[in-house]
Amino acid sequence: MWKKLGNLKKFYVKTSRKGTNRMALLIDGPNMLRKEFNVDLDKVRDALEQFGDIVVGRVYLNQYASDKLIEAIANQGFEPRISAGDVDVEMAVDGTELIFNKNLDTLVYMTRDADFLPAIRKAKERGKQIIVVGAEPGFSTAIQNIADHVIRVEEDFELDKEKLEQKKREREHSISSSESASEENTEVQKNSEPKKSSTDSFKDGISNSINWLKK
Repeated sequence: MWKKLGNLKKFYVKTSRKGTNRMALLIDGPNMLRKEFNVDLDKVRDALEQFGDIVVGRVYLNQYASDKLIEAIANQGFEPRISAGDVDVEMAVDGTELIFNKNLDTLVYMTRDADFLPAIRKAKERGKQIIVVGAEPGFSTAIQNIADHVIRVEEDFELDKEKLEQKKREREHSISSSESASEENTEVQKNSEPKKSSTDSFKDGISNSINWLKK
């Protein structure tokens, strides 16, 4: 899993052992999905899977979130939650409700914000483990200290733009290949239609001549 580096510090290095926790991941979109962090959620998921399985994954966004961002989040397997009000309030309320979910034993807060401190305290009182994923600057010391595990988002978590472009090219190639295959099938169907042989054409000519003579 994540090996502890010191007695008083909660920073971890990745190990190959997979955990058995059942986790809910709650992501503070306006706070963490920012250009300066350039976070790749797939890499965050990979890191968390060392602790166990993510059974709930939600990304909280405000009403100004672009359609492109919402679509990207959904494509990565997360549930976008759009709020017209305070995103922090909705996320904290959901986090508090998830405390009572018996199928979960760990709550993961991806945020730098100390506003979630009351919800985190309540979760720990109810026996839930807490993992906090955050980044500097502005990563609250209070939520780091109360968490059972802390993951800092650094360069290893950055979005690989070249990888994204490659995926885009592969997707476009796949679509193009499908269209080409469809066109080939149509052409094959046309070519497979029965054509008149020379004998049939000759018979048609004789038949037409006989009909003309009968007139």
